[in-house]
Amino acid sequence: MISLKPSKGHLLVAEPSIIGDTSFNRSVVLLADEGESGFIGFILNKPLPYTLRDLVPEIDSDFIVYNGGPVEQDNLYFIHQTPQLIPDSVEITNGIYWGGNFESVTSLLELKKISENDIRFFLGYSGWEPSQLQKELQLNSWIVVKNNYKNKIISKHYATFWKEKMVEFGGDYLIWSNAPENPNFN
Repeated sequence: MISLKPSKGHLLVAEPSIIGDTSFNRSVVLLADEGESGFIGFILNKPLPYTLRDLVPEIDSDFIVYNGGPVEQDNLYFIHQTPQLIPDSVEITNGIYWGGNFESVTSLLELKKISENDIRFFLGYSGWEPSQLQKELQLNSWIVVKNNYKNKIISKHYATFWKEKMVEFGGDYLIWSNAPENPNFN
């Protein structure tokens, strides 16, 4: 499989060889930022057993919260596709935005003017120092691909996302698309 150079807005798809890592096993990560200090991303397909209401009781919302990654898991982050409604948002790419004014988000949720197809919440993020991601790519831990879903990735169903990528890659990856997550169950 030919992998692209990692870049803001690209997806990192975990190679099947990542086994036993609860954060990154079978994960699909959106790279949200890159710079001198490295890369930041959010795992798109690892829901937590929490809703937004569980974490912020003042917000009456049952939106699912996802595990964004192992860094700063005591902080809430979000990506969205509604910069016109959420001031101070930073564009990642292709109409996908990161962060913004949280009071505006709270108000939009209360007024039901934003849906789960517009915004996704995360506890924590995934981070790599400048050479760390390069080393992981050399170890064949990740496949870097373009985000062909653009801003529709926010509403992408998480349960089959990794499997769909394996099928899309074809070849030997097809075998992994149907393999159990835990090899002991095989």
